[in-house]
Amino acid sequence: MTEVNENTALLGTSPTKSRFRLKAKTRKIMIATFVLFALAALLFQISDSSTVPHTKPKSDNKKNVIFFVTDGMGPASLSLARSFRQYKYDLPMNDTLFLDHYLIGSSRTRSSDSLVTDSAAGATAFSCALKSYNGAIGVDPFNAPCGTILEGAKLNGYMTGLVVTTRITDATPASFSAHADFRIQEDLIALHQLGNYPLGRMVDLMIGGGRTHYYSGKSRYGPSGTRKDNRNLIDEAINNGWQYVGSRSEFDSLKLGHNVSLPLLGLLADYDIPFDLDRSHSKYPSLEEQTITALNALSAATKNSDKGFFLLVEGSRIDHAGHQNDPAAQVREVLAFDRAFKAAVEFAENSDVETILISTSDHETGGLVTARQVTDDYPEYLWYPQVLDNAQHSGEYLQMKILNYDGNNKKEFVAKEVLKNDLNITDYTENDLHELVTLADGSKLQEKLNDMVSVRAQVGWTTHGHSAVDVNIYAFANKQETWLDILKNLQGNHENTEIGSFMARYMGIDLVKVTGLINETDHSAGINVKEINRVDLYDKYHHKLLNLRND
Repeated sequence: MTEVNENTALLGTSPTKSRFRLKAKTRKIMIATFVLFALAALLFQISDSSTVPHTKPKSDNKKNVIFFVTDGMGPASLSLARSFRQYKYDLPMNDTLFLDHYLIGSSRTRSSDSLVTDSAAGATAFSCALKSYNGAIGVDPFNAPCGTILEGAKLNGYMTGLVVTTRITDATPASFSAHADFRIQEDLIALHQLGNYPLGRMVDLMIGGGRTHYYSGKSRYGPSGTRKDNRNLIDEAINNGWQYVGSRSEFDSLKLGHNVSLPLLGLLADYDIPFDLDRSHSKYPSLEEQTITALNALSAATKNSDKGFFLLVEGSRIDHAGHQNDPAAQVREVLAFDRAFKAAVEFAENSDVETILISTSDHETGGLVTARQVTDDYPEYLWYPQVLDNAQHSGEYLQMKILNYDGNNKKEFVAKEVLKNDLNITDYTENDLHELVTLADGSKLQEKLNDMVSVRAQVGWTTHGHSAVDVNIYAFANKQETWLDILKNLQGNHENTEIGSFMARYMGIDLVKVTGLINETDHSAGINVKEINRVDLYDKYHHKLLNLRND
């Protein structure tokens, strides 16, 4: 491959114009100019007025900590979402995500037993500030419960909260609020979250999905409950003083946190809240709405306290889109998270309480690359965001739409309703259509749909699992001294455990002491982690399901 041909692919120039290539001296001048601009940009980023605190909190002791986890979001996810947003809203190519302005470093993600972590070990690294094995929920590598920063915050007088878009019993929120040998123990996790363990109730606010693990199918809440002990934890919570909301209308009655009585249990879906691409606004609140509600409720509850709050917010389903290799769903999940993060920054800017925000990912999912070689021509330096914009629903939604079809002409239905109307794909082959019509396995059907989108967008994936790539760290503080402390401790490249250690120190938490208080916690519940087949669990926990519940 000659330089001329590569430049042709890169720049769209004709080989006949190669005589206009820059002279060596001119190139040197341009390189020097670029370096100067790069240095200036770096200095600007460090002193960017959007990240430097400009408020002075009234109290020197009261603190709020808002910790964001973008489950499964790697650097490529941001590139994909950024370019998609520019295309969709006709924005200039230098337009960035709100989150981009707060980048301070990166995090290494391996677990104690693997170079590639799972979400449970990744979250436990944040919550307990230690490395544990894949699948561990608030336990160390020897299956002993480890004290979490949420528990330590509550014991120190802080109010605490969890906001997610998966099940509230899923790996990330569970690792802050429960202790279990393996993430599959969601019935046990729900018990811990409500206070059924030695420390009692440690969580003041929970908003997310996961109603299924809070009741049995024999309860008044319907047949979707899956608790094996037949307990109805929702009614138990209500009887113990929890305010419960289980629908959009009930959530709206909270008035974005201004009409909340803590403790609050918000279970807004039986399973996970649908992807933002599929989410009905009339049925489910956005992550931004959930975050604002939690911030307002916790702020009001701590108004007359000398301690603030600790809030975990997770952009949970970025990970699911990665597992499913669904680029159309993933870009919407990243943008939904970006809006929630912006709302929290605005809250902090307007607060007279010292407030910090830290955001990072537990790992990257999917091995996403924002280019894909789909022909024999080389090189192809491009990808097509318009293909993702054409998608009106996720592969998860569409595979269920196909499988649930009970009409007489499935082939026509798939061709017109799914491919043309939902995805705007008209260049499919007869073989493509045949597969979509005849596949009975929901996971394979979903995979086929998502690959048809990815190929046309020229977006690539290397796995349906996680990868070991480093992930970004973002931060904000509304107090200058605290901002400098964050930079001192988290700027650059760090182990994920260092993020947990920093938050513990910032809130004055002794995790060793907290650990000593939970030695008697029931964390096994008949489960032997060595006997668990992790491959069998893959389908359940990473959402390649035929019977995935969408409420």
